[in-house]
Amino acid sequence: MRQSKYQTKTTVRHSKYRRGPIRSIGGDIGIYIFLSLCSIVMVFPIVFAISSSLKPLGELLKQPPTFWPRNPTFRNYSDLFITLTQSWVPFSRYIFNTLFVTAVGTIGHVIIASMAAYVLAKYDFPGGKAFFKLAVVALMFSGYVTGIPNYLIMCRLHMVDTYWSLILPAIGGSLGLFLMKQFMDGFPMSLIEAAKIDGAHEFLIFWKLVMPNVKPAWLTISIFSITALWNNPQTTYIYTESKKMLRYAMDQIMAGGIARTGQAQAVVVVSMSVPIIFFICSQSQILETMATSGLKD
Repeated sequence: MRQSKYQTKTTVRHSKYRRGPIRSIGGDIGIYIFLSLCSIVMVFPIVFAISSSLKPLGELLKQPPTFWPRNPTFRNYSDLFITLTQSWVPFSRYIFNTLFVTAVGTIGHVIIASMAAYVLAKYDFPGGKAFFKLAVVALMFSGYVTGIPNYLIMCRLHMVDTYWSLILPAIGGSLGLFLMKQFMDGFPMSLIEAAKIDGAHEFLIFWKLVMPNVKPAWLTISIFSITALWNNPQTTYIYTESKKMLRYAMDQIMAGGIARTGQAQAVVVVSMSVPIIFFICSQSQILETMATSGLKD
């Protein structure tokens, strides 16, 4: 009893002399100012695009340009909607094509990249390291370099002018494999071995144990995939008008000349809205998962 009282007094005495973090008020103010300037630089293009989409045609052509609209109007959006509805292909068809390709391509990319990364990160087999190095080398080549080989492959597979000509290249992207493999390298192998001892089979371990703990990685991959597919016109593989993407229809509107300048500004806002909304909705989950799923052996 006396020993516990002595330990309690010693703990209280040490806590009184515990030194806090060495920070100054001037340093905190400098950090806040720097972060505020960075946020302004990042938000400025988005705010300017939204502001420009609310300007009438006269203000858009005014020199020098103004930042805020003096007579804000939503006519650019209404004109954009009217122009899209006047096409012989229904506007809903462009929306369906884009949503279908984006959803299937993103889900398939996340699943395939995660399964491949799990095997490469947690199991040693002949050719595994060489395969991963090949995937890293593939990151060096842009879509313009691989455009002709992809087209020839789609022709051989008889997938030109189908949705699969857009979905399969998205599923097989090497960026998702690289990110997932780097993230899964830090997942404890002891947890996988413990699950196997408890009788869990391989797919159950992957789906119920590994995937929830690498949530930041596949949410990041989803953001990249949605951004790429949503803003991808892909006129190279699709020739039928009823199968083309929403971005293609909007690009045709933007090429309409000075009379459609306002609609072009509305197109910019619509094009960037879906990736931004998805990022805002998933940002808190990414931060929460990164803070609570840091596991170590």
